Amino acid sequence: MAESVELPGRLGILPFRNKVLLPGAIIRIRCTSPSSVKLVEQELWQREEKGLIGILPVRDAAETAAAAVVPMVSQGVGSDSGERSTRVQVGTSDSQRLDVKNQQENIQWHPRGVAARALHLSRGVEKPSGRVTYTVILEGLCRFSVQELSTRGTYYTARISPLEMTKTEMEQVEQDPDFITLSRQFKATAMELISVLEQKQKTGGRTKVLLETVPVHKLADIFVASFEISFEEQLSMLDSVDLKVRLSKATEIVDRHLQSIRVAEKITQKVEGQLSKSQKEFLLRQQMRAIKEELGDNDDDEDDVAALERKMQSAGMPSNIWKHAQRELRRLKKMQPQQPGYNSSRVYLELLADLPWQNTSEELELDLKAAKEQLDSDHYGLVKVKQRIIEYLAVRKLKPDARGPVLCFVGPPGVGKTSLASSIAAALGRKFVRISLGGVKDEADIRGHRRTYIGSMPGRLIEGLKRVAVCNPVMLLDEIDKTGVDVRGDPASALLEVLDPEQNRTFNDHYLNVPFDLSKVVFVATANRVQPIPPPLLDRMEVIELPGYTPEEKLKIAMRHLIPRVLDQHGLSSEFLQIPEDMVKLVIQRYTREAGVRNLERNLAALARAAAVRVAEQEQAVPLSKDVHQLGSPLLENRLADADGGEVEMEVIPMSVNNHEISNTFRIASPLVVDEAMLEKVLGPPRFDDRETAERVASPGVSVGLVWTTFGGEVQFVEATAMVGNGELHLTGQLGDVIKESAQIALTWVRARAADLNLAASEDINILEGRDIHIHFPAGAVPKDGPSAGVTLVTALVSLFSQRRVRADTAMTGEITLRGLVLPVGGVKDKILAAHRYGIKRVILPERNLKDLVEVPAAVLANLEVLLAKRMEDVLEQAFEGGCPWRQGSKL
Repeated sequence: MAESVELPGRLGILPFRNKVLLPGAIIRIRCTSPSSVKLVEQELWQREEKGLIGILPVRDAAETAAAAVVPMVSQGVGSDSGERSTRVQVGTSDSQRLDVKNQQENIQWHPRGVAARALHLSRGVEKPSGRVTYTVILEGLCRFSVQELSTRGTYYTARISPLEMTKTEMEQVEQDPDFITLSRQFKATAMELISVLEQKQKTGGRTKVLLETVPVHKLADIFVASFEISFEEQLSMLDSVDLKVRLSKATEIVDRHLQSIRVAEKITQKVEGQLSKSQKEFLLRQQMRAIKEELGDNDDDEDDVAALERKMQSAGMPSNIWKHAQRELRRLKKMQPQQPGYNSSRVYLELLADLPWQNTSEELELDLKAAKEQLDSDHYGLVKVKQRIIEYLAVRKLKPDARGPVLCFVGPPGVGKTSLASSIAAALGRKFVRISLGGVKDEADIRGHRRTYIGSMPGRLIEGLKRVAVCNPVMLLDEIDKTGVDVRGDPASALLEVLDPEQNRTFNDHYLNVPFDLSKVVFVATANRVQPIPPPLLDRMEVIELPGYTPEEKLKIAMRHLIPRVLDQHGLSSEFLQIPEDMVKLVIQRYTREAGVRNLERNLAALARAAAVRVAEQEQAVPLSKDVHQLGSPLLENRLADADGGEVEMEVIPMSVNNHEISNTFRIASPLVVDEAMLEKVLGPPRFDDRETAERVASPGVSVGLVWTTFGGEVQFVEATAMVGNGELHLTGQLGDVIKESAQIALTWVRARAADLNLAASEDINILEGRDIHIHFPAGAVPKDGPSAGVTLVTALVSLFSQRRVRADTAMTGEITLRGLVLPVGGVKDKILAAHRYGIKRVILPERNLKDLVEVPAAVLANLEVLLAKRMEDVLEQAFEGGCPWRQGSKL
């Protein structure tokens, strides 16, 4: 059980955090740290030493805003009750530096404080760890100033001097005419405040007695301590030693509180009057409804129709549409609610009333510098993409009604296409609505259903505009390349009208059956590939390609964006989990080889979940004490002030305070730092390593190609082998028609040039005599097609026939003709980034793709050797160690 005792101990309080103790106020101090507990046990349970004050310092008070308990025993401060005591409290503002003997740290103390008398001391139950908590309830007595600080054991002592007037000085001030005037003014204002509170709260008798019995200079402190005022005003009252200054400030604060109560009463009376009027109208309407029910004349539906008509009138419809809506409304009025078409007609009119025909969101003044900073903070890299967005915003600033192009962001998943559209909306100051088109095969999803169908509804565009309630949002058409075609129509063809600025002014939704103006909408589209988009639709958009990220960019994105977001999503912080930069590099190198960063974020989330388990299961929750004593004191309405993380906690006790529930917090001894062992334990063995390419091309007949997929660039191995047969060609690996034709062309070219390449002794010899060729593309579950594997197939076949291995550090891409010309291919930037991710050092490109290297980041090109090839012989010269096989005299 807790042990409590009443004793005439002494404490001193200096200002701290946002609370100031004034004479006459009551506070509670909770001592929890070992140093403060030891100080209480030595100072308050033992005999007093005259002339000294015990002080507990607060380290780094300006940052932690912690509380400080200053138990003290003193000889020099007097009070009207004849008791002489002092107490100190530590603060963070209006402070000055005082020298501390034998103390290396600089601690800031407020020069003034208030003497306090200990009314009650309780000792909490001792914890199993031996920790003890003391709670002291104090009453403020008088002001003092700190003269000198010094150490005493584990805590501090101070010498102080009182700031209260002597009895003779007080009598002289009371004869001052200015003081008499201020006293009368203060008492009049205080009495008026008490009268208002008495009428409002039915209390105030004890406070009136205080006005008649307590000296006016003490009343000023008591009243001010009862109000919610700023910390600066509290400090100002504490520093007001002069009685006239103190009375003047107190009168101003009391009068301000009185005026705020009067304003609140006026507002309350006005609201109550309005409520009374509303209640009266409600009662009359209920009586009217009851009378109509008795007469059988219930016209609730007519009232609802009238409300719908008023709503339609305020919708701001164009004149031609308003005439159409009026005809439909007249038809609705003639119908009975039981008729089949009544509900559908009413829903249709409600949609017309809800659509934002003229309601627009007010655009902010475009600040291109702020927009650029916002894009840089939200997205790392993507320099050209962000520059194009800034150009787009600049045109909108110069000509707000310009028919700008429809931007279409094309790139692999996870590179930030959707978030870029959201950033455009934020820069324009418009609302943002996202329309997902992935898997949409019904034209009605765009144009809506005709009202002749049961359960018909408008299209997604009209529903989106109704949802955001403005006609000029930024609308994102997400995954525009994923639309399909079936018997229900072609959604991509329906989008032609939506994205054409010459047609979308009169967009016709089948459900609305009236034109709606979409010209004010800013459309932005996203796609993973350009090829599935129909050419007419693609012609209406400006394609902006977003390639994958380099490992360096992924590292920056992870440190700046992904790790803080993952920690926040899992309820963690850097105090619980730390992921060093080196470990993030290992995650990128060993566990992710994607173009985007979604898998990287998933792996970081796995590490965060492992840390969350450790915190939730192994660590103990440390609750703070919630024992609050209730003390009655007039006008005390201050809230409880907790000093989180401080060595001592101080609270101002309110008039009637309930027990406060303080949430438990998790505390751990040290944060969990991710290392290689934890990576393998949580994420499993590494999925990728730099030895893969060397191991795959260890034998002849294997070459390394670069391909482009919807997930960005990829490294593709091509394997060729020979066996006894009839000269047939076998292809495996789920290949498309284009890549099969490339294999046939590659084999034909090698057979035609076999003698020149020294693969056959003469042109008369057939290198396929008595054998079959099998070409395989590993990862057979992934479909492969495209015209960029020609040079890779030729290199694999030449390696097979010459029995020489292709260089393991070299990858290639390009298509060939029957004459051996190397043709340019697409997706060069994504392919080079893929080679860089795989650790490849040399890349062979068609010579006509030289212009595409401008888009590749300079940091990637610095780590790669790019070799340009015009003919197939140039490719073979660079693909083999020591040059082309014909120079080695190799024969079949």
